[in-house]
Amino acid sequence: MDDTALIQAFHLMWDNFPGMARLINKKHIVLAANSIAEKKGFIPGTLCAKVNAPDIQQGCKMAAAFKTGQAKVDTLLGDRLRGWLPVEGHPDVLVHFAIMLPDTASGAEPARTKAE
Repeated sequence: MDDTALIQAFHLMWDNFPGMARLINKKHIVLAANSIAEKKGFIPGTLCAKVNAPDIQQGCKMAAAFKTGQAKVDTLLGDRLRGWLPVEGHPDVLVHFAIMLPDTASGAEPARTKAE
């Protein structure tokens, strides 16, 4: 699968994800992003670590996901789940996603980031 096909496959799977999703290479360059991520500044060609404040990058598990070839997740920020998913057959790219967690104390749904 070439880069064009990989990017098309990313959009097919992640464009309707209700949080941010980015296809990122080992050099931390955004190759593709869903519309929610693009609205936050994750435009293809952008260095992902330069988009948000440095504290948001705290605990990034991208290097560990590349090293082990296994998915990594955390809730370091408390209000969201972050994940780094290796892409089968493409050892130099992964999908990085973040989604807001529902308020478990009240049972409320998370705020919608996209019109349903």
